[in-house]
Amino acid sequence: MKINLQVLTPEKVACEGKVDQVSVPTKEGEITILPNHLPLVSLMTHGELLIKNDSKEIPMAVWGGFIEVRPDSEVIIMTDVAERIEEIDEQKAEEARQRAEDTLKEKDRLSDVAFADASAILEKSLTRLKIVKKYRRK
Repeated sequence: MKINLQVLTPEKVACEGKVDQVSVPTKEGEITILPNHLPLVSLMTHGELLIKNDSKEIPMAVWGGFIEVRPDSEVIIMTDVAERIEEIDEQKAEEARQRAEDTLKEKDRLSDVAFADASAILEKSLTRLKIVKKYRRK
């Protein structure tokens, strides 16, 4: 038995199809969904979404959103961003990390909004870099 998975963002269907399992980052920690999982709705946080099908792994970087597991082994993930590792530009992510860190060094001069924006950019770039380094080395 397989899971019918949909990973949706506001811009695209990032992934769709039958898979063996999916692991998602949630506010309570990482959870793995297998076929016949109990129904569930949970908030997601930033991190690594890992889809496994047969012997293939599909890692993705995700930010926020939620996961819904339905009784018929259907899983719907709605997230702000879902990027496969081949879509991530490691150099741009590193440059964004550096700019955000430089901006945050001047936190005394930043408005609350500018600080929050720089923190979010730093978090996204670090997540991208972590996932890229983990899987591109394999």
